[in-house]
Amino acid sequence: MSKFPELSRENTLRVRDACLCLHAQRAARALARRFDLALQPVGLTNGQFSLLMSLNRPEPPAIGSVATLLAMDRTTLTANLKPLERRRLLKIAIDQEDKRSRRLVLTGAGRALLARAFPIWQQTHAEIEAGLAGLEPELLRTGLAALSRDERAAL
Repeated sequence: MSKFPELSRENTLRVRDACLCLHAQRAARALARRFDLALQPVGLTNGQFSLLMSLNRPEPPAIGSVATLLAMDRTTLTANLKPLERRRLLKIAIDQEDKRSRRLVLTGAGRALLARAFPIWQQTHAEIEAGLAGLEPELLRTGLAALSRDERAAL
């Protein structure tokens, strides 16, 4: 006889059908695969594209602000920066106002690669939105943004 209570099949199916986390994870994986495939000709993954795009600002951002934007911890972000730095798409510079901080600088090569990748992203994104027949993409974005705001507030 088991010491653990049995969980009904009905509860398992309820989680499968209703769990927002499960559905968001599945959708995120499917979207990631689609963008990875689309961006393959320019040698980027969807995560690398997002990271490089987050650096496309008038002033080089601090590592912490990029980590917050991408919902990554600093250690994970740093690990993701290394291959892009080796490819000379970005550089990590000392903040001139606070020598303990680092700024992320998008290089000319990084800007050029983003310029090549952006039309691919734009087309893929348009195709995905068109496939959301009957749904309002802006409402989806609003809901997802609300969930990430709640998560950041909890930290």
